[in-house]
Formats: sequence, C-alpha cells, structure tokens
Amino acid sequence: QVQLVESGGGLVQAGGSLRLSCAASGRTFSSYAMGWFRQAPGKEREFVGAINWTGGTASYADSVKGRFTISRDNAKNTVYLQMNSLKPEDTAVYYCAAGSGTYNKWNAYDYWGQGTQVTVSS
Repeated sequence: QVQLVESGGGLVQAGGSLRLSCAASGRTFSSYAMGWFRQAPGKEREFVGAINWTGGTASYADSVKGRFTISRDNAKNTVYLQMNSLKPEDTAVYYCAAGSGTYNKWNAYDYWGQGTQVTVSS
C-alpha cells in the first residue's frame, strides 16, 4: 500500500504560480511512477503529467506543456507539480497517483491521494 497526501493548492490570480506537493508513505516510493491528474466540476478526470521512478523522464498534457513541471525527491518521498502562468481553465481538483508506468490514463494508476483544490481567478 502507498498513501498519498497532496498539499499546496489554493486561490491564485491568472498568471500566477503554485507548487503542489504529494507526500507518500508506505511501500517504496521510489519504485513507482507518479502521475498528476485534475478534475474540474462536471468534467472527466484529466491527465496533467507523469514522471518515471528515477525522475529522469516526464511527460505532459499539451494543455500544460511549457507551463507545468513535475519533479520528485525520492529521499523525501515527495513529488511536486510546479505550475506557472496559471489560467482560469486550470481550475480543478488536482490529484497525484502512483503506478507502474507514466501512463496518461487514470485507470492505469494504483494509488491516489485525496486531491487539493486549485482555483485560478481571472
């Protein structure tokens, strides 16, 4: 089992930045790929990006590419999502997830956090 807890969400103006953190406990964090997803009201859960177990490879959705960056610190059992140049359409609940690969489908991940709200005002 892996327990995941997100933090760092909040209210920010358009053009601003936030950094989300996802702290993991339980089984060996460094053996998992980590993904970030988001879900806005009335919409399906959407892939944001993912990072492999070493942190050497990351992939992103086109909608966030160039603005968001995923990193991880295996010594701290934490993965991060740095979000810059935020737009109102980035407003959603953001979730981190742990799985066996850097997949862009939510059902490929085994463990999920509870989510953290990000609201971007215009």
